[in-house]
Amino acid sequence: MLDTLYPAVNPGPPRPSQIIRPRGLMLPPGTERYTVPGSGAMMIRIGAGDRISVVNDEGGQPCEVVAADLSGRIDPGILGLAADSDASGLKDLLAGGNDSLARMRKGLERHGLDLAGAKASRFFDAATPAKTSVDFPANREGIVVIAAPGGDMLPDGQDTSTPLTVYVHRAAPNVGLKAELPDPLSDPLQEVRVHSATAEAYVVKAGEYIQIIDVDGRQCTDFQCFDARKLDKGIEHPLDVTATRSAMGHAYPMPGLHAKYYDQDFLPLVEVIQDTCGRHDAFSLACYAKYYDDIGYPGHVNCTENFNNALAPHGVNARGGWMAANFFFNTGVDDHGVMYADEPWSRPGDYVLLRALTDIVCVNSACPDDTTAANGWNPTDIHVRTYAATQKFSRAVAIRATPDSEPKMTKETGFHDRLSKMTRNFIEYKGYWLANSYAEAGPIEEYYAARQKSVVMDLSALRKFEVTGPDSEALMQYTLTRDVKKLTPGQIVYSAMCYPHGGMIDDGTIFRLAKDNFRWICGDDYSGVWLREQAEKLGLNVLVRDSTDQLHNLAVQGPESRDLLKKVIWTPPHQPTMEELAWFRFTVGRIGDAQGIPVVVSRTGYTGELGYEVWCHPKHAGEVFDAIWAKGPEHGLRPMGLLALDMLRIEAGLIFANYDFTDQTDPFEAGIGFTVPLKGKTDDFIGRDALIRRKEHPSRKFIGLDIDSEVAVGHGDCIHIGRAQIGEVTSSMRSPLLGKNIALARVDVAHAEPGTEVEIGKLDGHQKRLPAKIVTLSHYDPKKTRPQS
Repeated sequence: MLDTLYPAVNPGPPRPSQIIRPRGLMLPPGTERYTVPGSGAMMIRIGAGDRISVVNDEGGQPCEVVAADLSGRIDPGILGLAADSDASGLKDLLAGGNDSLARMRKGLERHGLDLAGAKASRFFDAATPAKTSVDFPANREGIVVIAAPGGDMLPDGQDTSTPLTVYVHRAAPNVGLKAELPDPLSDPLQEVRVHSATAEAYVVKAGEYIQIIDVDGRQCTDFQCFDARKLDKGIEHPLDVTATRSAMGHAYPMPGLHAKYYDQDFLPLVEVIQDTCGRHDAFSLACYAKYYDDIGYPGHVNCTENFNNALAPHGVNARGGWMAANFFFNTGVDDHGVMYADEPWSRPGDYVLLRALTDIVCVNSACPDDTTAANGWNPTDIHVRTYAATQKFSRAVAIRATPDSEPKMTKETGFHDRLSKMTRNFIEYKGYWLANSYAEAGPIEEYYAARQKSVVMDLSALRKFEVTGPDSEALMQYTLTRDVKKLTPGQIVYSAMCYPHGGMIDDGTIFRLAKDNFRWICGDDYSGVWLREQAEKLGLNVLVRDSTDQLHNLAVQGPESRDLLKKVIWTPPHQPTMEELAWFRFTVGRIGDAQGIPVVVSRTGYTGELGYEVWCHPKHAGEVFDAIWAKGPEHGLRPMGLLALDMLRIEAGLIFANYDFTDQTDPFEAGIGFTVPLKGKTDDFIGRDALIRRKEHPSRKFIGLDIDSEVAVGHGDCIHIGRAQIGEVTSSMRSPLLGKNIALARVDVAHAEPGTEVEIGKLDGHQKRLPAKIVTLSHYDPKKTRPQS
């Protein structure tokens, strides 16, 4: 009876919202994570009862551990370890002059550690599997130095140095703080704590640096500054994000070419030097009283009033709303013109490093918004440090291979010293600074030099992974679409790497160095992570180690590239000469003669022309460049940047990640179905079943477009027949050689026949259109006769 009187209910209390976050953001209280880079070292202070765990991330990496008390006396007993090594690996690292160890050297001096006669505990060896770990306790308070020693890898060697991950489990965690501040970048001039829901003002002189740190992560800070000389005259011209967007052409400045913030007179106030977050906001004002009033929270503390109070002592008049650089804030405008907000992108310790371009008065807030997701529903602190103008900080952004990875800051390649003398136009590309174009010529002349003579280009940002061990062939055969078993030593093949659903992870080239030795060269760090995950899942006896920082490469491309390199590269009798080296093969040689710098030269490239890549250790890159450059005038050699490369590869129908393919695109839809020998390869591989299904039932096809208009076409522009959208442009250019606009595109198979007339939509896709015709790939040399010449 009662069942009919009362409705059924969902039993029990409510369940909390389920949110999956990276493990790095979910460490237990009192647990700290550090990364020791390959051929690097780190110093950590420990307390009694702490436990230290060292993980061999990629395998095959030795580890040395030195313990000392706070007076600097070496004492392995602090960790209960046997001193079974002379610490030669750590000593060699510190003696090598590596700039990245400068802070380590200062730390050793500060603590009085003398390593001359020090003993170390050594763990792991060249055969240690990935993810192997060691664990030891700290019996007393002291200092621990952990090193990942290693020497220089030869271009045809595979003994690369790889990182170690260190976890410190504190016996007495500081429960008063959610996260520890990162170490200073140098000796700070000022330490300014901006407590939650407050703002602080401070003064910075021209040339000094400002580090704005998100202490606990997911906390916004509004930053504003004024030219101090203008303020002295009563002129209140703050940083203006609208003027900045107009001048920079970006939503917000980032390290590199578009790095400055301006006031309304276009006076540059600060420049962004480093950024570990890379996602900010420049759309709205700092939060203000009216905002909270209108959403039903009258009297709520807000950044604008906090700014007014903090700036009043500097003679700045109060305002009802402050424009600001909203660091770590996550808002945007959707396709319907509506603003949205979500949790910040920042993690504990993320920071933005600015350089003052004039004397400035600054103010930072720790945003008090607890009414939305703007601060992850939990407003916390912001910390500001300033550093002397005499310090030197390289321009850098942070990248992560996975959401759980520690950030890696942008680096200069081994060739940067030579190329930076020819241009200042560098852009950040996947963790490296690469030239966009060169001052003397520009992209059009660079393009013609590649088509007619010869060019050199820095492609060191390509990722390299050394795959070794008795099961190395089995791993690569299973994870790549190509038939790796058919490769002979000295041979290279281009391949796709796919997920089980057939979508592409990456594309790249695989070098076979020996029976059980491979080198996978690709575009993304995640390729190596994926390979290690599959090896672990299958229990294969194989190591996959990152050698990107041990192997940089200079592309030498163009019709005269062979004749040029013949004058530079010496090879021993058992290796092919430049005349003998076949397409997609490599040779091992030296620069000049038998005593020269060791190099590997592959007949590969990304231009659609005859071309080679010269691979060397970064420390030799300058000399390798000089040797090639010295013979260049005889062959019209020019340096070439990314802008010209993009034109060359689009003409040749060569694909680019996140433009022409993604993880939703299979190799057939990316125009590289030739890399999937479904009938010729008799071994199973990841994605095979899905690729059979996709090939038998295709929905989209990769095609070329000839565009009957000089109007620029961009990535993502829609393609229509009538009102219906049937595809989208993936890459486009105005071809100097062909004299017309061309594009690569993906369209529905129902309209993919060459000769089909289509229209490319601009604006909303309907108000402005450009006529185009579908053509076959590639626009330039479709049979690839030139690179095979």
